Amino acid sequence: MKIIFLDSGVVNPGDISWEPIEKLGEFKNYERTSAEELEEHLREAEAVLIDSCGLGREVMEKCPALKFIGIAATGFNHVDLAAAEELGIAVANVPAYSTDAVAQQAISLLLSVANRVDLYDRSIAAGEWKDSKQPIFLEAPITLLAGRSIGIVGYGNIGRKVAEIAEAFGMKVNVYSRDREAAVKSDVISLHCPLTPETEKMINRELIGRMKDGAILINTARGGLVDEEALAEALRSGKLSGAGLDVLTQEPPEPGNPLVGLKNCYITPHIGFSPVETRRVVIETCAANLESFLRGERLNRLV
Repeated sequence: MKIIFLDSGVVNPGDISWEPIEKLGEFKNYERTSAEELEEHLREAEAVLIDSCGLGREVMEKCPALKFIGIAATGFNHVDLAAAEELGIAVANVPAYSTDAVAQQAISLLLSVANRVDLYDRSIAAGEWKDSKQPIFLEAPITLLAGRSIGIVGYGNIGRKVAEIAEAFGMKVNVYSRDREAAVKSDVISLHCPLTPETEKMINRELIGRMKDGAILINTARGGLVDEEALAEALRSGKLSGAGLDVLTQEPPEPGNPLVGLKNCYITPHIGFSPVETRRVVIETCAANLESFLRGERLNRLV
């Protein structure tokens, strides 16, 4: 079987063995694949693995040998599942592999906004503490999380883990699906839901207007959940005191993205899933999914 990984650079930049996949067939991986290279790279593939590379009907129809698509992630909005089903192409993903890692990233972003560690580190490196001649140097306010509330939007594995950690800090958890108004009026909103036509830009001017003044937004789910212009306006005006984002609508961001460079907006480059332990699980599960398909079984199948 000819197996192609179209965009392996994020999942495995070279620090993990490909052996679990290599033993299943003739394997070739590309660090990335542009839209112009897609058909060429897929020409003779029987099984294709992807991280975030999009696969639509037009491409699938031009690849008659293709029998299996393995998504090296949980999300699958970048694959046309209806087309795959019609064309007899199996699709499998890697569910729930990054729960602990993404929850850790969400809490790290929250702590960055609340404790301003980077600001103080830069200030001290610039000599401001030394110049102040004070034993304690207070440049920016610190937010105590104990006693505050956090609204969890999307109460799956990651949302529950974030809630568990937040409760350990002494925060009150409000779940969006149970009491939407309580979640919206929380001190912190943390997004953990999928991107669908219904949830696209759910964080917009109207919803931000209903949020608590000075609230914090955390997004480690999908960038498209947020209207970035509306969020930037709220951060500049002080309506929201801060935001921590591991995802943007366009990744990497286009020039002029309104959120990049805002002092109260902390952005990381979609790395929540990326501990080596987590990425190793992705590769092992992709191999297990393909092996299951070859045996006529349906491990983690979407189609």
